[in-house]
Amino acid sequence: MGGVQRRRSSCGEMAYLQLRVAAVSVLLMATGLDAQLRVGFYDNSCPAAEIIVQQEVSKAVAANPGLAAGLIRLHFHDCFVRGCDASVLIDSTKGNQAEKDAGPNTSLRGFEVVDKIKARVEQACFGVVSCADIVAFAARDSVALTGGNAYQVPAGRRDGGVSSASETGGNLPPPTATVNQMTQMFAAKGLTQKEMVALSGAHTIGASHCSSFSSRLYGSSTTAGKDPTMDPTYVAQLARQCPQSGAPAGGGPLVPLDAVTPNAFDEGFFKGVMANRGLLSSDQALLNDRNTALQVVSYATDPSTFQNDFAAAMVKMGAVGVLTGTSGRIRSNCRVA
Repeated sequence: MGGVQRRRSSCGEMAYLQLRVAAVSVLLMATGLDAQLRVGFYDNSCPAAEIIVQQEVSKAVAANPGLAAGLIRLHFHDCFVRGCDASVLIDSTKGNQAEKDAGPNTSLRGFEVVDKIKARVEQACFGVVSCADIVAFAARDSVALTGGNAYQVPAGRRDGGVSSASETGGNLPPPTATVNQMTQMFAAKGLTQKEMVALSGAHTIGASHCSSFSSRLYGSSTTAGKDPTMDPTYVAQLARQCPQSGAPAGGGPLVPLDAVTPNAFDEGFFKGVMANRGLLSSDQALLNDRNTALQVVSYATDPSTFQNDFAAAMVKMGAVGVLTGTSGRIRSNCRVA
């Protein structure tokens, strides 16, 4: 796949070649994909685009492995508000609070990586590659670099020019969401419950602040004491990492979502949920529904099925609400509307 004819010499280019050649053919599995998105969209107009993205993501993840999860999350948060139009990258102005400054987005990471990619891409091909496509490519490369399946990203997204913090409410599932709430929120984006569970597997890498799950350790205004669905040994371990009093500003320390293999894109998240060690309430809730519980068990015991389903779901999610053709525009600075 990819039509690569010549031998690439650098490590970055070789990794990109392997990604393209070994890519899973998820395009055919994804339904409802915008007809104007296609694999190889920049092959003629900016052939270096995907190589540049892969090189910059490789450098960033090598320096800070946590950025892989950050870039995947950036893509998710972008697509779930106004569609995959890079609106999450826009900075707030005096007259407008942008998406990135809304509560659910204040912990997002990876903006500087996107900036570096965009600067290089603009030098190579001015005004051609959208910020939205860069975010989608960077998420794909983050999965591959941490051990997940490489997959091809249909491109051709264009950038939006509106970003409002008020629009994040009701679109991004909170860490306390139930299975029904998550199912409804994903369905609103055209994604099935099965795809919701697959995409939850992104939590096999990355970390969460104590504030996102402390109510499971100590109770809250609506709950009393420790969450009985949580492994007691795990509760004790987390309590040592996240003391009840004196939590610092910013949500407290970061705790891995997958305590066993936090930097490897594998089935570890689902094994953790099966062992009642899902860090977030929304993660552990996947065992509360018969259908999602069966899927958790399937992914924990059949890693290849998870990898394939995740890749297909990412491609489908990447087509949510996209701007293509003459809609939107190509922003030269991803931070400016």
